[in-house]
Amino acid sequence: MDLLDPLLLARWQFGLTTLYHYLFVPLTLGLALVVAIFQTVWHRTGDVKWLHLTRLFGKIFLINFAMGVVTGIVQEFQFGMNWSAYSRFVGDVFGAPLAFEGLMAFFFEATFIGLWIFGWDRLPRILHLASIWMVVLGSTLSAYFILAANAFMQNPVGYQMAADDGRAELIDFWAVLTNPVVLAAFPHTIFAAWMFAAAVVIAVSAWHLSRGQHLETMRSSLRFGLWFMIVSFAGVAVSGDQLSLVMVATQPMKMAAAEAMWDSACGADASFSIFSLGTPDGTEEIWSLRVPYLLSLLSTHSFDGCVEGLNDLQALYEQQFGEGVSYMPIIWVTYWSFRWMIGLGGAAALVAVAGLWVTRKRATRPVAGWMWKVAIWAAPLPLLGSLVGWVFTEMGRQPWIVFSLMLTEDGVSPGVPGWTVLISLVAFTLIYAALAVVEFGLILKAAQKGPDPLPDPNAPGGDADDSTRLTSTVY
Repeated sequence: MDLLDPLLLARWQFGLTTLYHYLFVPLTLGLALVVAIFQTVWHRTGDVKWLHLTRLFGKIFLINFAMGVVTGIVQEFQFGMNWSAYSRFVGDVFGAPLAFEGLMAFFFEATFIGLWIFGWDRLPRILHLASIWMVVLGSTLSAYFILAANAFMQNPVGYQMAADDGRAELIDFWAVLTNPVVLAAFPHTIFAAWMFAAAVVIAVSAWHLSRGQHLETMRSSLRFGLWFMIVSFAGVAVSGDQLSLVMVATQPMKMAAAEAMWDSACGADASFSIFSLGTPDGTEEIWSLRVPYLLSLLSTHSFDGCVEGLNDLQALYEQQFGEGVSYMPIIWVTYWSFRWMIGLGGAAALVAVAGLWVTRKRATRPVAGWMWKVAIWAAPLPLLGSLVGWVFTEMGRQPWIVFSLMLTEDGVSPGVPGWTVLISLVAFTLIYAALAVVEFGLILKAAQKGPDPLPDPNAPGGDADDSTRLTSTVY
């Protein structure tokens, strides 16, 4: 293997920067909604603890949003630097959704974030509340347009091939926006983001409660986070089921790779592998623990449905797209990333269920110290699940960069030497590592500081019932 292979290095660099950028995306999507809900409750009830929760998690949201914007810019430059052939091929199609994301959704989101930050004490309370809900709408729309662009790579629709130079040309923007893949992937992504936001709320609340701090405020946020986690996990499960059906219809090789299913099977033989061992080259199964009928049920919603295997699909793709290419992804990556995605998300939901039980009103025993630690250290589980889920999504599409239209090896920039990509890869890795330390430190400091102290009712102008005085000037 050539360590200075431009294709290999370009793939590593794009994978690194994409996964790093995605560290901030789910928390932005999820915390925007959490902050909006907290501020709405304060607006409706006048209970000052919800204002303090709005401030606390608003700080964390803004820190995360700022870092996400910075890291997202790098993604755009890589298209022209390392993937110019790919950019030229899909540029006409990608231009529309990405333009809507940048010029409409992100501009919309950033504008209302500014109004929310500087609107305390300046905007009427109802308009200030509306601004954070507009941030939620803008961030959600931004995610949809980006996922619509990604969905074209998974299932190309709404295009025609240019007769003169073989580029994909957009002919139906609505088809791109209503791609079955994006319609299934969007709710799955949003619910997963909500899970991570819920985990952060749970962890921050647990940290303070374990130290006996801000008890009334943090009990409320803890219970909210636990319920939010369970509801979000239910959404992830339902939307994931729909996404699997779409995946079978549009990318059957990815589903076969997720199961390491070499031969087509139906009914009881189409079993779900919980754990599997294979030969070193990954071409045969040695032993596995399987659940009969389950894969058939997941893939077709039928107990007697059939699922195509890797070998049959390879033969089919060789007839359709040409011989001499392995159309199978790296099996062990897709197999285990699929299971880690499910396992990490399920573990986070189990922690939430256990948390609801031990913190119930009729609980006869105090929460043990180790239980608080579990709640705190479980915070990264949904994020890690999302990250390996994206590894599965993108690696499972290989060797295609645009499924059925363009191989990944054909999308890299011609004439770019490997050493230049290596230099930028090392530079980005070091810079991102430093930024990660800064990001984590800022969020940790804000989280550990906790909410501002409740106002002193005896202080001049400090009546706790006068919530209109409790607007924020910290931003």
